[in-house]
Amino acid sequence: MSLSPGAATFSPDSYQKDQVGYTGVLKTNTVKDDIVLRRLDPKPTPLFSGVARRGCKFVRTLTLTGALTPTADIIFDVSVSVPVGAASGDLDTVIALFAAMVAEADFASLVKSGKITY
Repeated sequence: MSLSPGAATFSPDSYQKDQVGYTGVLKTNTVKDDIVLRRLDPKPTPLFSGVARRGCKFVRTLTLTGALTPTADIIFDVSVSVPVGAASGDLDTVIALFAAMVAEADFASLVKSGKITY
């Protein structure tokens, strides 16, 4: 199954236990255009049901200007810790809030210039 974030398409490329790698159309031998989805099951203890760990890593090679090297990778690595027993509706709310936060100008400003709004 392909991923289609925005107008991009990423096709499954590598499969491991609890991890799938996808490649985008920009991928070459020297240019990265990758997404990796990963998961780890909860490890309960006698006192706590545990948390499921989920993650998404996006890597793309960028062409640089005014830098010592002509290219380098930008990496977004999102790690999610989901407590066992979390209600689906609560997860939907938090996912929507996180997606909205990433879409905000303040997040773009943080990524582009390191500015934290407070």
